[in-house]
Amino acid sequence: MMESIGSSEIDNDEYWPLSGKPYVDIILTKSAIKPTYSLYLPKKMNKELPSAGVPVVLTCGRKKWNLFYGGARSTYKFISTGWRKFVDGNNLKEGDGLVFELSECSTSKIEFRVQILRGDFPAELIPEDVEGTNSDNPIILG
Repeated sequence: MMESIGSSEIDNDEYWPLSGKPYVDIILTKSAIKPTYSLYLPKKMNKELPSAGVPVVLTCGRKKWNLFYGGARSTYKFISTGWRKFVDGNNLKEGDGLVFELSECSTSKIEFRVQILRGDFPAELIPEDVEGTNSDNPIILG
């Protein structure tokens, strides 16, 4: 298994349009972050990836993290400490969104470009008249 490293290359808060290559978006749940650090890739992406385990490089901002993708043997998840280092290194939290765009895929290596979409918007950016933002303006179902 490969461990993660941080090497510089792109701006950490940079967003870019998707290139048309396969991608998945994921909202992080508690199991993807502390204490379990377990991320299963959606089925939509599994058909694009090899069924056997293979090294993975995640590029996010100016850094790269080396992980290991377990393939079918691990029910399609990242199975190294590299995922933990990616989560901690980017201060990811439950509710944050990630976009994984497949940039390279072979039986010997997978590369994803990753965009982080933070789930914690500053209160001053959320209009008070939007349903559900406070108890005076609840979301009404029905």
